[in-house]
Amino acid sequence: MRSESSEMNKILEEIGLFGVVPVIIIDDAESSIPLANALIDGGLPVAEVTFRTKAAKESIKIIAKSFPQMLLGAGTILSIDQVSCAVDSGAKYIVSPGFNSNVVEHCIKYNIPIIPGIATPTEIERALEFNLDVVKFFPAEALGGTAYLKAISAPYGVLKFVPTGGIDENNLLEYLQFPKVLACGGSWMVKSELIKNKKYDDIKKLTVSAVNLAKLRNK
Repeated sequence: MRSESSEMNKILEEIGLFGVVPVIIIDDAESSIPLANALIDGGLPVAEVTFRTKAAKESIKIIAKSFPQMLLGAGTILSIDQVSCAVDSGAKYIVSPGFNSNVVEHCIKYNIPIIPGIATPTEIERALEFNLDVVKFFPAEALGGTAYLKAISAPYGVLKFVPTGGIDENNLLEYLQFPKVLACGGSWMVKSELIKNKKYDDIKKLTVSAVNLAKLRNK
């Protein structure tokens, strides 16, 4: 398999510089612009819009057009068709909950950054076969948190991980201080009820807090 292109690595490296990826479920595409504004104003121009709702495709289109500087990705991608739909809409990278070889191979073939989910050493070794640099560790807390991640990642020195699932302001720093963690995915600053109730000021405040916590990772 071909390794990831320099462009792919660049995008993943930029995500790593921020350390946090807001994982967003949008039910109403009209929320896209004020939500993206809140994240950017909070110092975090990064987002993973999950393909769990009918509004996901349109939301990605709106954000990509209005905020081209944003590191905008599509999550919960389960098929090649969804990859094509997400990229055509403006997604710059793809995230999947599990390790779908067809999706991974397609993304590599077309130089689309892909962060597939893993939960076991076997899946890690599949990622290595594809010469991937980064994988998603999901569901992080349910699997055993940093203790489990440290145990399964020990034999694999080259990979970086994006833990997602059960991560919030209380355990973010614990994950980020593990050197093999590139960034963490989380939804606590963009909870569905905050979006539905148009609590964009609250989203901005939570985002600022997350950014400040991430800055402590190397201290």
